[in-house]
Amino acid sequence: MCLAVPACVTEMVGDEIARIRLGEGETFMDVSTMLLEEAPKIGDYVIVHAGFILRILDPIEAQESLKLLREVAQMGEVVPF
Repeated sequence: MCLAVPACVTEMVGDEIARIRLGEGETFMDVSTMLLEEAPKIGDYVIVHAGFILRILDPIEAQESLKLLREVAQMGEVVPF
């Protein structure tokens, strides 16, 4: 199972490459934008899978998702499906 977490675009590295920041730490990753109709802008939140940005998120949706993920992480419990 994969979990896609919102990531923030920090820089456009090339025509089809964006640098994203994962979470609130210092982990960055270069990912492809080639699956998007329009390139993301710096500050956009995106969903990434297997090195490709799948879509640009609404900022409110991204913040809510990150808030919920933080809450789950703080609980420290694994919830069975």
